[in-house]
Amino acid sequence: MNPLNRETSESYFERAKKVSPGGVHSPVRAFRGVGGTPAFIIKAEGDRLYDVDGQSYVDFCMAWGPLLFGHQDAETADAVKRAVGRGWSYGTAEPYSLELAELIVSKLPWVEKLRFVNSGTEAVMSALRLARGATGRPLVVKFDGCYHGHVDSMLVKAGSGLAEMASPDSAGVSPQTAAETLVAPLDDLSALTRLFDERGPEIAAVIVEPMPANNGLLLQTPEFLKGMAALCKKHGALLIFDEVISGFRVAFGGMAEKTGIRPDLVTYGKVIGGGFPVGAYGGRAEIMDLVAPSGPVYQAGTLSANPVAMAAGLTTLRKLLRDDPYAVLEKRGEALARALAASNERHAPGAVWNAREGSVFWSAYGSGMSKRPVRAIPGIPATQKPFYASLFHSLLDRGYYLAPSGYEVGFLSMAHTDESLHGFAAAYDLSLKETAAKGLLGG
Repeated sequence: MNPLNRETSESYFERAKKVSPGGVHSPVRAFRGVGGTPAFIIKAEGDRLYDVDGQSYVDFCMAWGPLLFGHQDAETADAVKRAVGRGWSYGTAEPYSLELAELIVSKLPWVEKLRFVNSGTEAVMSALRLARGATGRPLVVKFDGCYHGHVDSMLVKAGSGLAEMASPDSAGVSPQTAAETLVAPLDDLSALTRLFDERGPEIAAVIVEPMPANNGLLLQTPEFLKGMAALCKKHGALLIFDEVISGFRVAFGGMAEKTGIRPDLVTYGKVIGGGFPVGAYGGRAEIMDLVAPSGPVYQAGTLSANPVAMAAGLTTLRKLLRDDPYAVLEKRGEALARALAASNERHAPGAVWNAREGSVFWSAYGSGMSKRPVRAIPGIPATQKPFYASLFHSLLDRGYYLAPSGYEVGFLSMAHTDESLHGFAAAYDLSLKETAAKGLLGG
């Protein structure tokens, strides 16, 4: 197998590095996690990406999750064209966000009111401010292994002890800002209980990805999530579900629907804009009514509830309700997982942990992995990065595009054909065999 042509992409990347930090506008796009030159994509359609060198790839990244119906879904495209024909930014009240908000509130009992913003990061930032305003408390608990965007207080790592404040995990985050956050381990209810026992009266909220999907797919047990909710209720802290990835992706109601847990606040993004820039935060009416102009918690945005994004999101959510694709996506995910598991046993027996939630999938690669559920960061093997990097490039050269990081997840869509999925399974088998033969899995 010969590597695909990268000549034009390499030229574009050299140009990009002269005008943008690292040559990209979001870090993972630079391929630092896997090495090599990123493919510069000029077009996407259905389940495929097309690069500047004239090559196509079956896409399992799907713009990081929002495209449940694939690239350029015809209904969404038509709605966007009509919206652009009406004007693409108003800066006023308009009916399109009203329709989308009414749809979400009518279908999700835990969202009594919501506010649209421009990204998942902005939604999280606003929800945290609101939680502090609602409770009058200063601290927020997050979990090691959950990502909540590039909000300063969320770019932190654990201190040297459970009850200690977090430390900055990025230059530019001040110690004072980091001190507003406590970091707890995932999948450890006793540790969270001790943290609440020691700092409970100061904790405004616990924020969690109920389906952690930014540092591997670290699926949590129902017992842990329900125990977390009970602790929040006991100590008067708000529970915030970050469903920017899982919301409307694993079920229409996301993980809140699947777990039966009602968060006090929830953040959304991705799917609710049909792939356009959008975010939202919502929850109980008495909490949301504290947001300006109704209450004292200030938040605003010139481009919030952009009419084009609202049209794309409204079309996507209506189509999800009408077509109810979740059973089909579950069936496709299960079939793909079986095919990959068979390859794992053939070429890397006992060395791969497969995780899947509906149409979201991820694997961990390391000696003895198959019988150890990976639910927290320490469970990810040291071999993950080098093994995945080799596997990624082997699959890319065969025409299959996965996330360019071993710690990011894959996504299925309704646009993935049986031919594409069977082809991917066959390519994975060959690529895994090649990669496993390199001896990268460790003991």
